[in-house]
Amino acid sequence: MDDPSIYELSKVMNDSSTKKVAMTGAPAARRGRGRRPVAEVRSDVLTTAARLLLEEGLRAVTFERIARESGASKTTLYKWWPSPGALAAEAYFTQSRPHLEFPDTGDLRADLVAQLTSFTRLMTDGGAGKPISELIGAAQMDSDLAEAWSRTYALPRRELARRRLTAAQRAGQLRAEADLDIIIDQLWGACYHRLLVLKVPLADLDVERLVAHTLYGVR
Repeated sequence: MDDPSIYELSKVMNDSSTKKVAMTGAPAARRGRGRRPVAEVRSDVLTTAARLLLEEGLRAVTFERIARESGASKTTLYKWWPSPGALAAEAYFTQSRPHLEFPDTGDLRADLVAQLTSFTRLMTDGGAGKPISELIGAAQMDSDLAEAWSRTYALPRRELARRRLTAAQRAGQLRAEADLDIIIDQLWGACYHRLLVLKVPLADLDVERLVAHTLYGVR
């Protein structure tokens, strides 16, 4: 037969533990650290990818390394992005977006100069010139990267410019028949031509003259 005193002691200890859990709200047993919120994981991945892209170039952006340094699993990365290049494109857009906001002060010429100056400074002082060249080059052979680059960066940036030019056109600052897409091509095309074709420093580009010459025939 069991010793009644041992039985009573065991019962008291169990009752005490139950009451303590009820009072503190703590679980009886931990189930591990738990999963991080999806938004937090995605943010960490994009931050890590952008850092590697800007510091070491496109070759450093691999799923294995990003998983290791961000704490995300490679399974998650493959689920969210079709290729490391597609991830790099989105990471670049996320990193550059705060630097490339398009102002609308009512002065079209000043706003274009400000935006293009921010762009050229990001390419030079911000160190984005080499990574963006690598992304555009790799996109010619990587369809996933090409799609991601167009969707997450090129088309959204173009739409911001179109929106600002449309507002200027409605305000009578541009001729009604002015071709907004041609204006965008002239302004940003000049930057990319120097960056990708001529391989000359963007810092040497006279942004104010570029804007003045482009607007000369469309005001």
